[in-house]
Amino acid sequence: MPRELVTIECTEARKEGKPPSRYITSRNKKIQTEKIELKKFNKFLGRHTLHREIK
Repeated sequence: MPRELVTIECTEARKEGKPPSRYITSRNKKIQTEKIELKKFNKFLGRHTLHREIK
């Protein structure tokens, strides 16, 4: 199956000393070969932040 589950984590929370928020999403490995970057809501910071794919 070409779709895989990936975890994305907040990039700004650790800089501010807060726990990072994480989301699980899927991506198509054949179409999107680079890592995912999405703006998602971080409940610890109370705002939308950039989340990047982690391993």
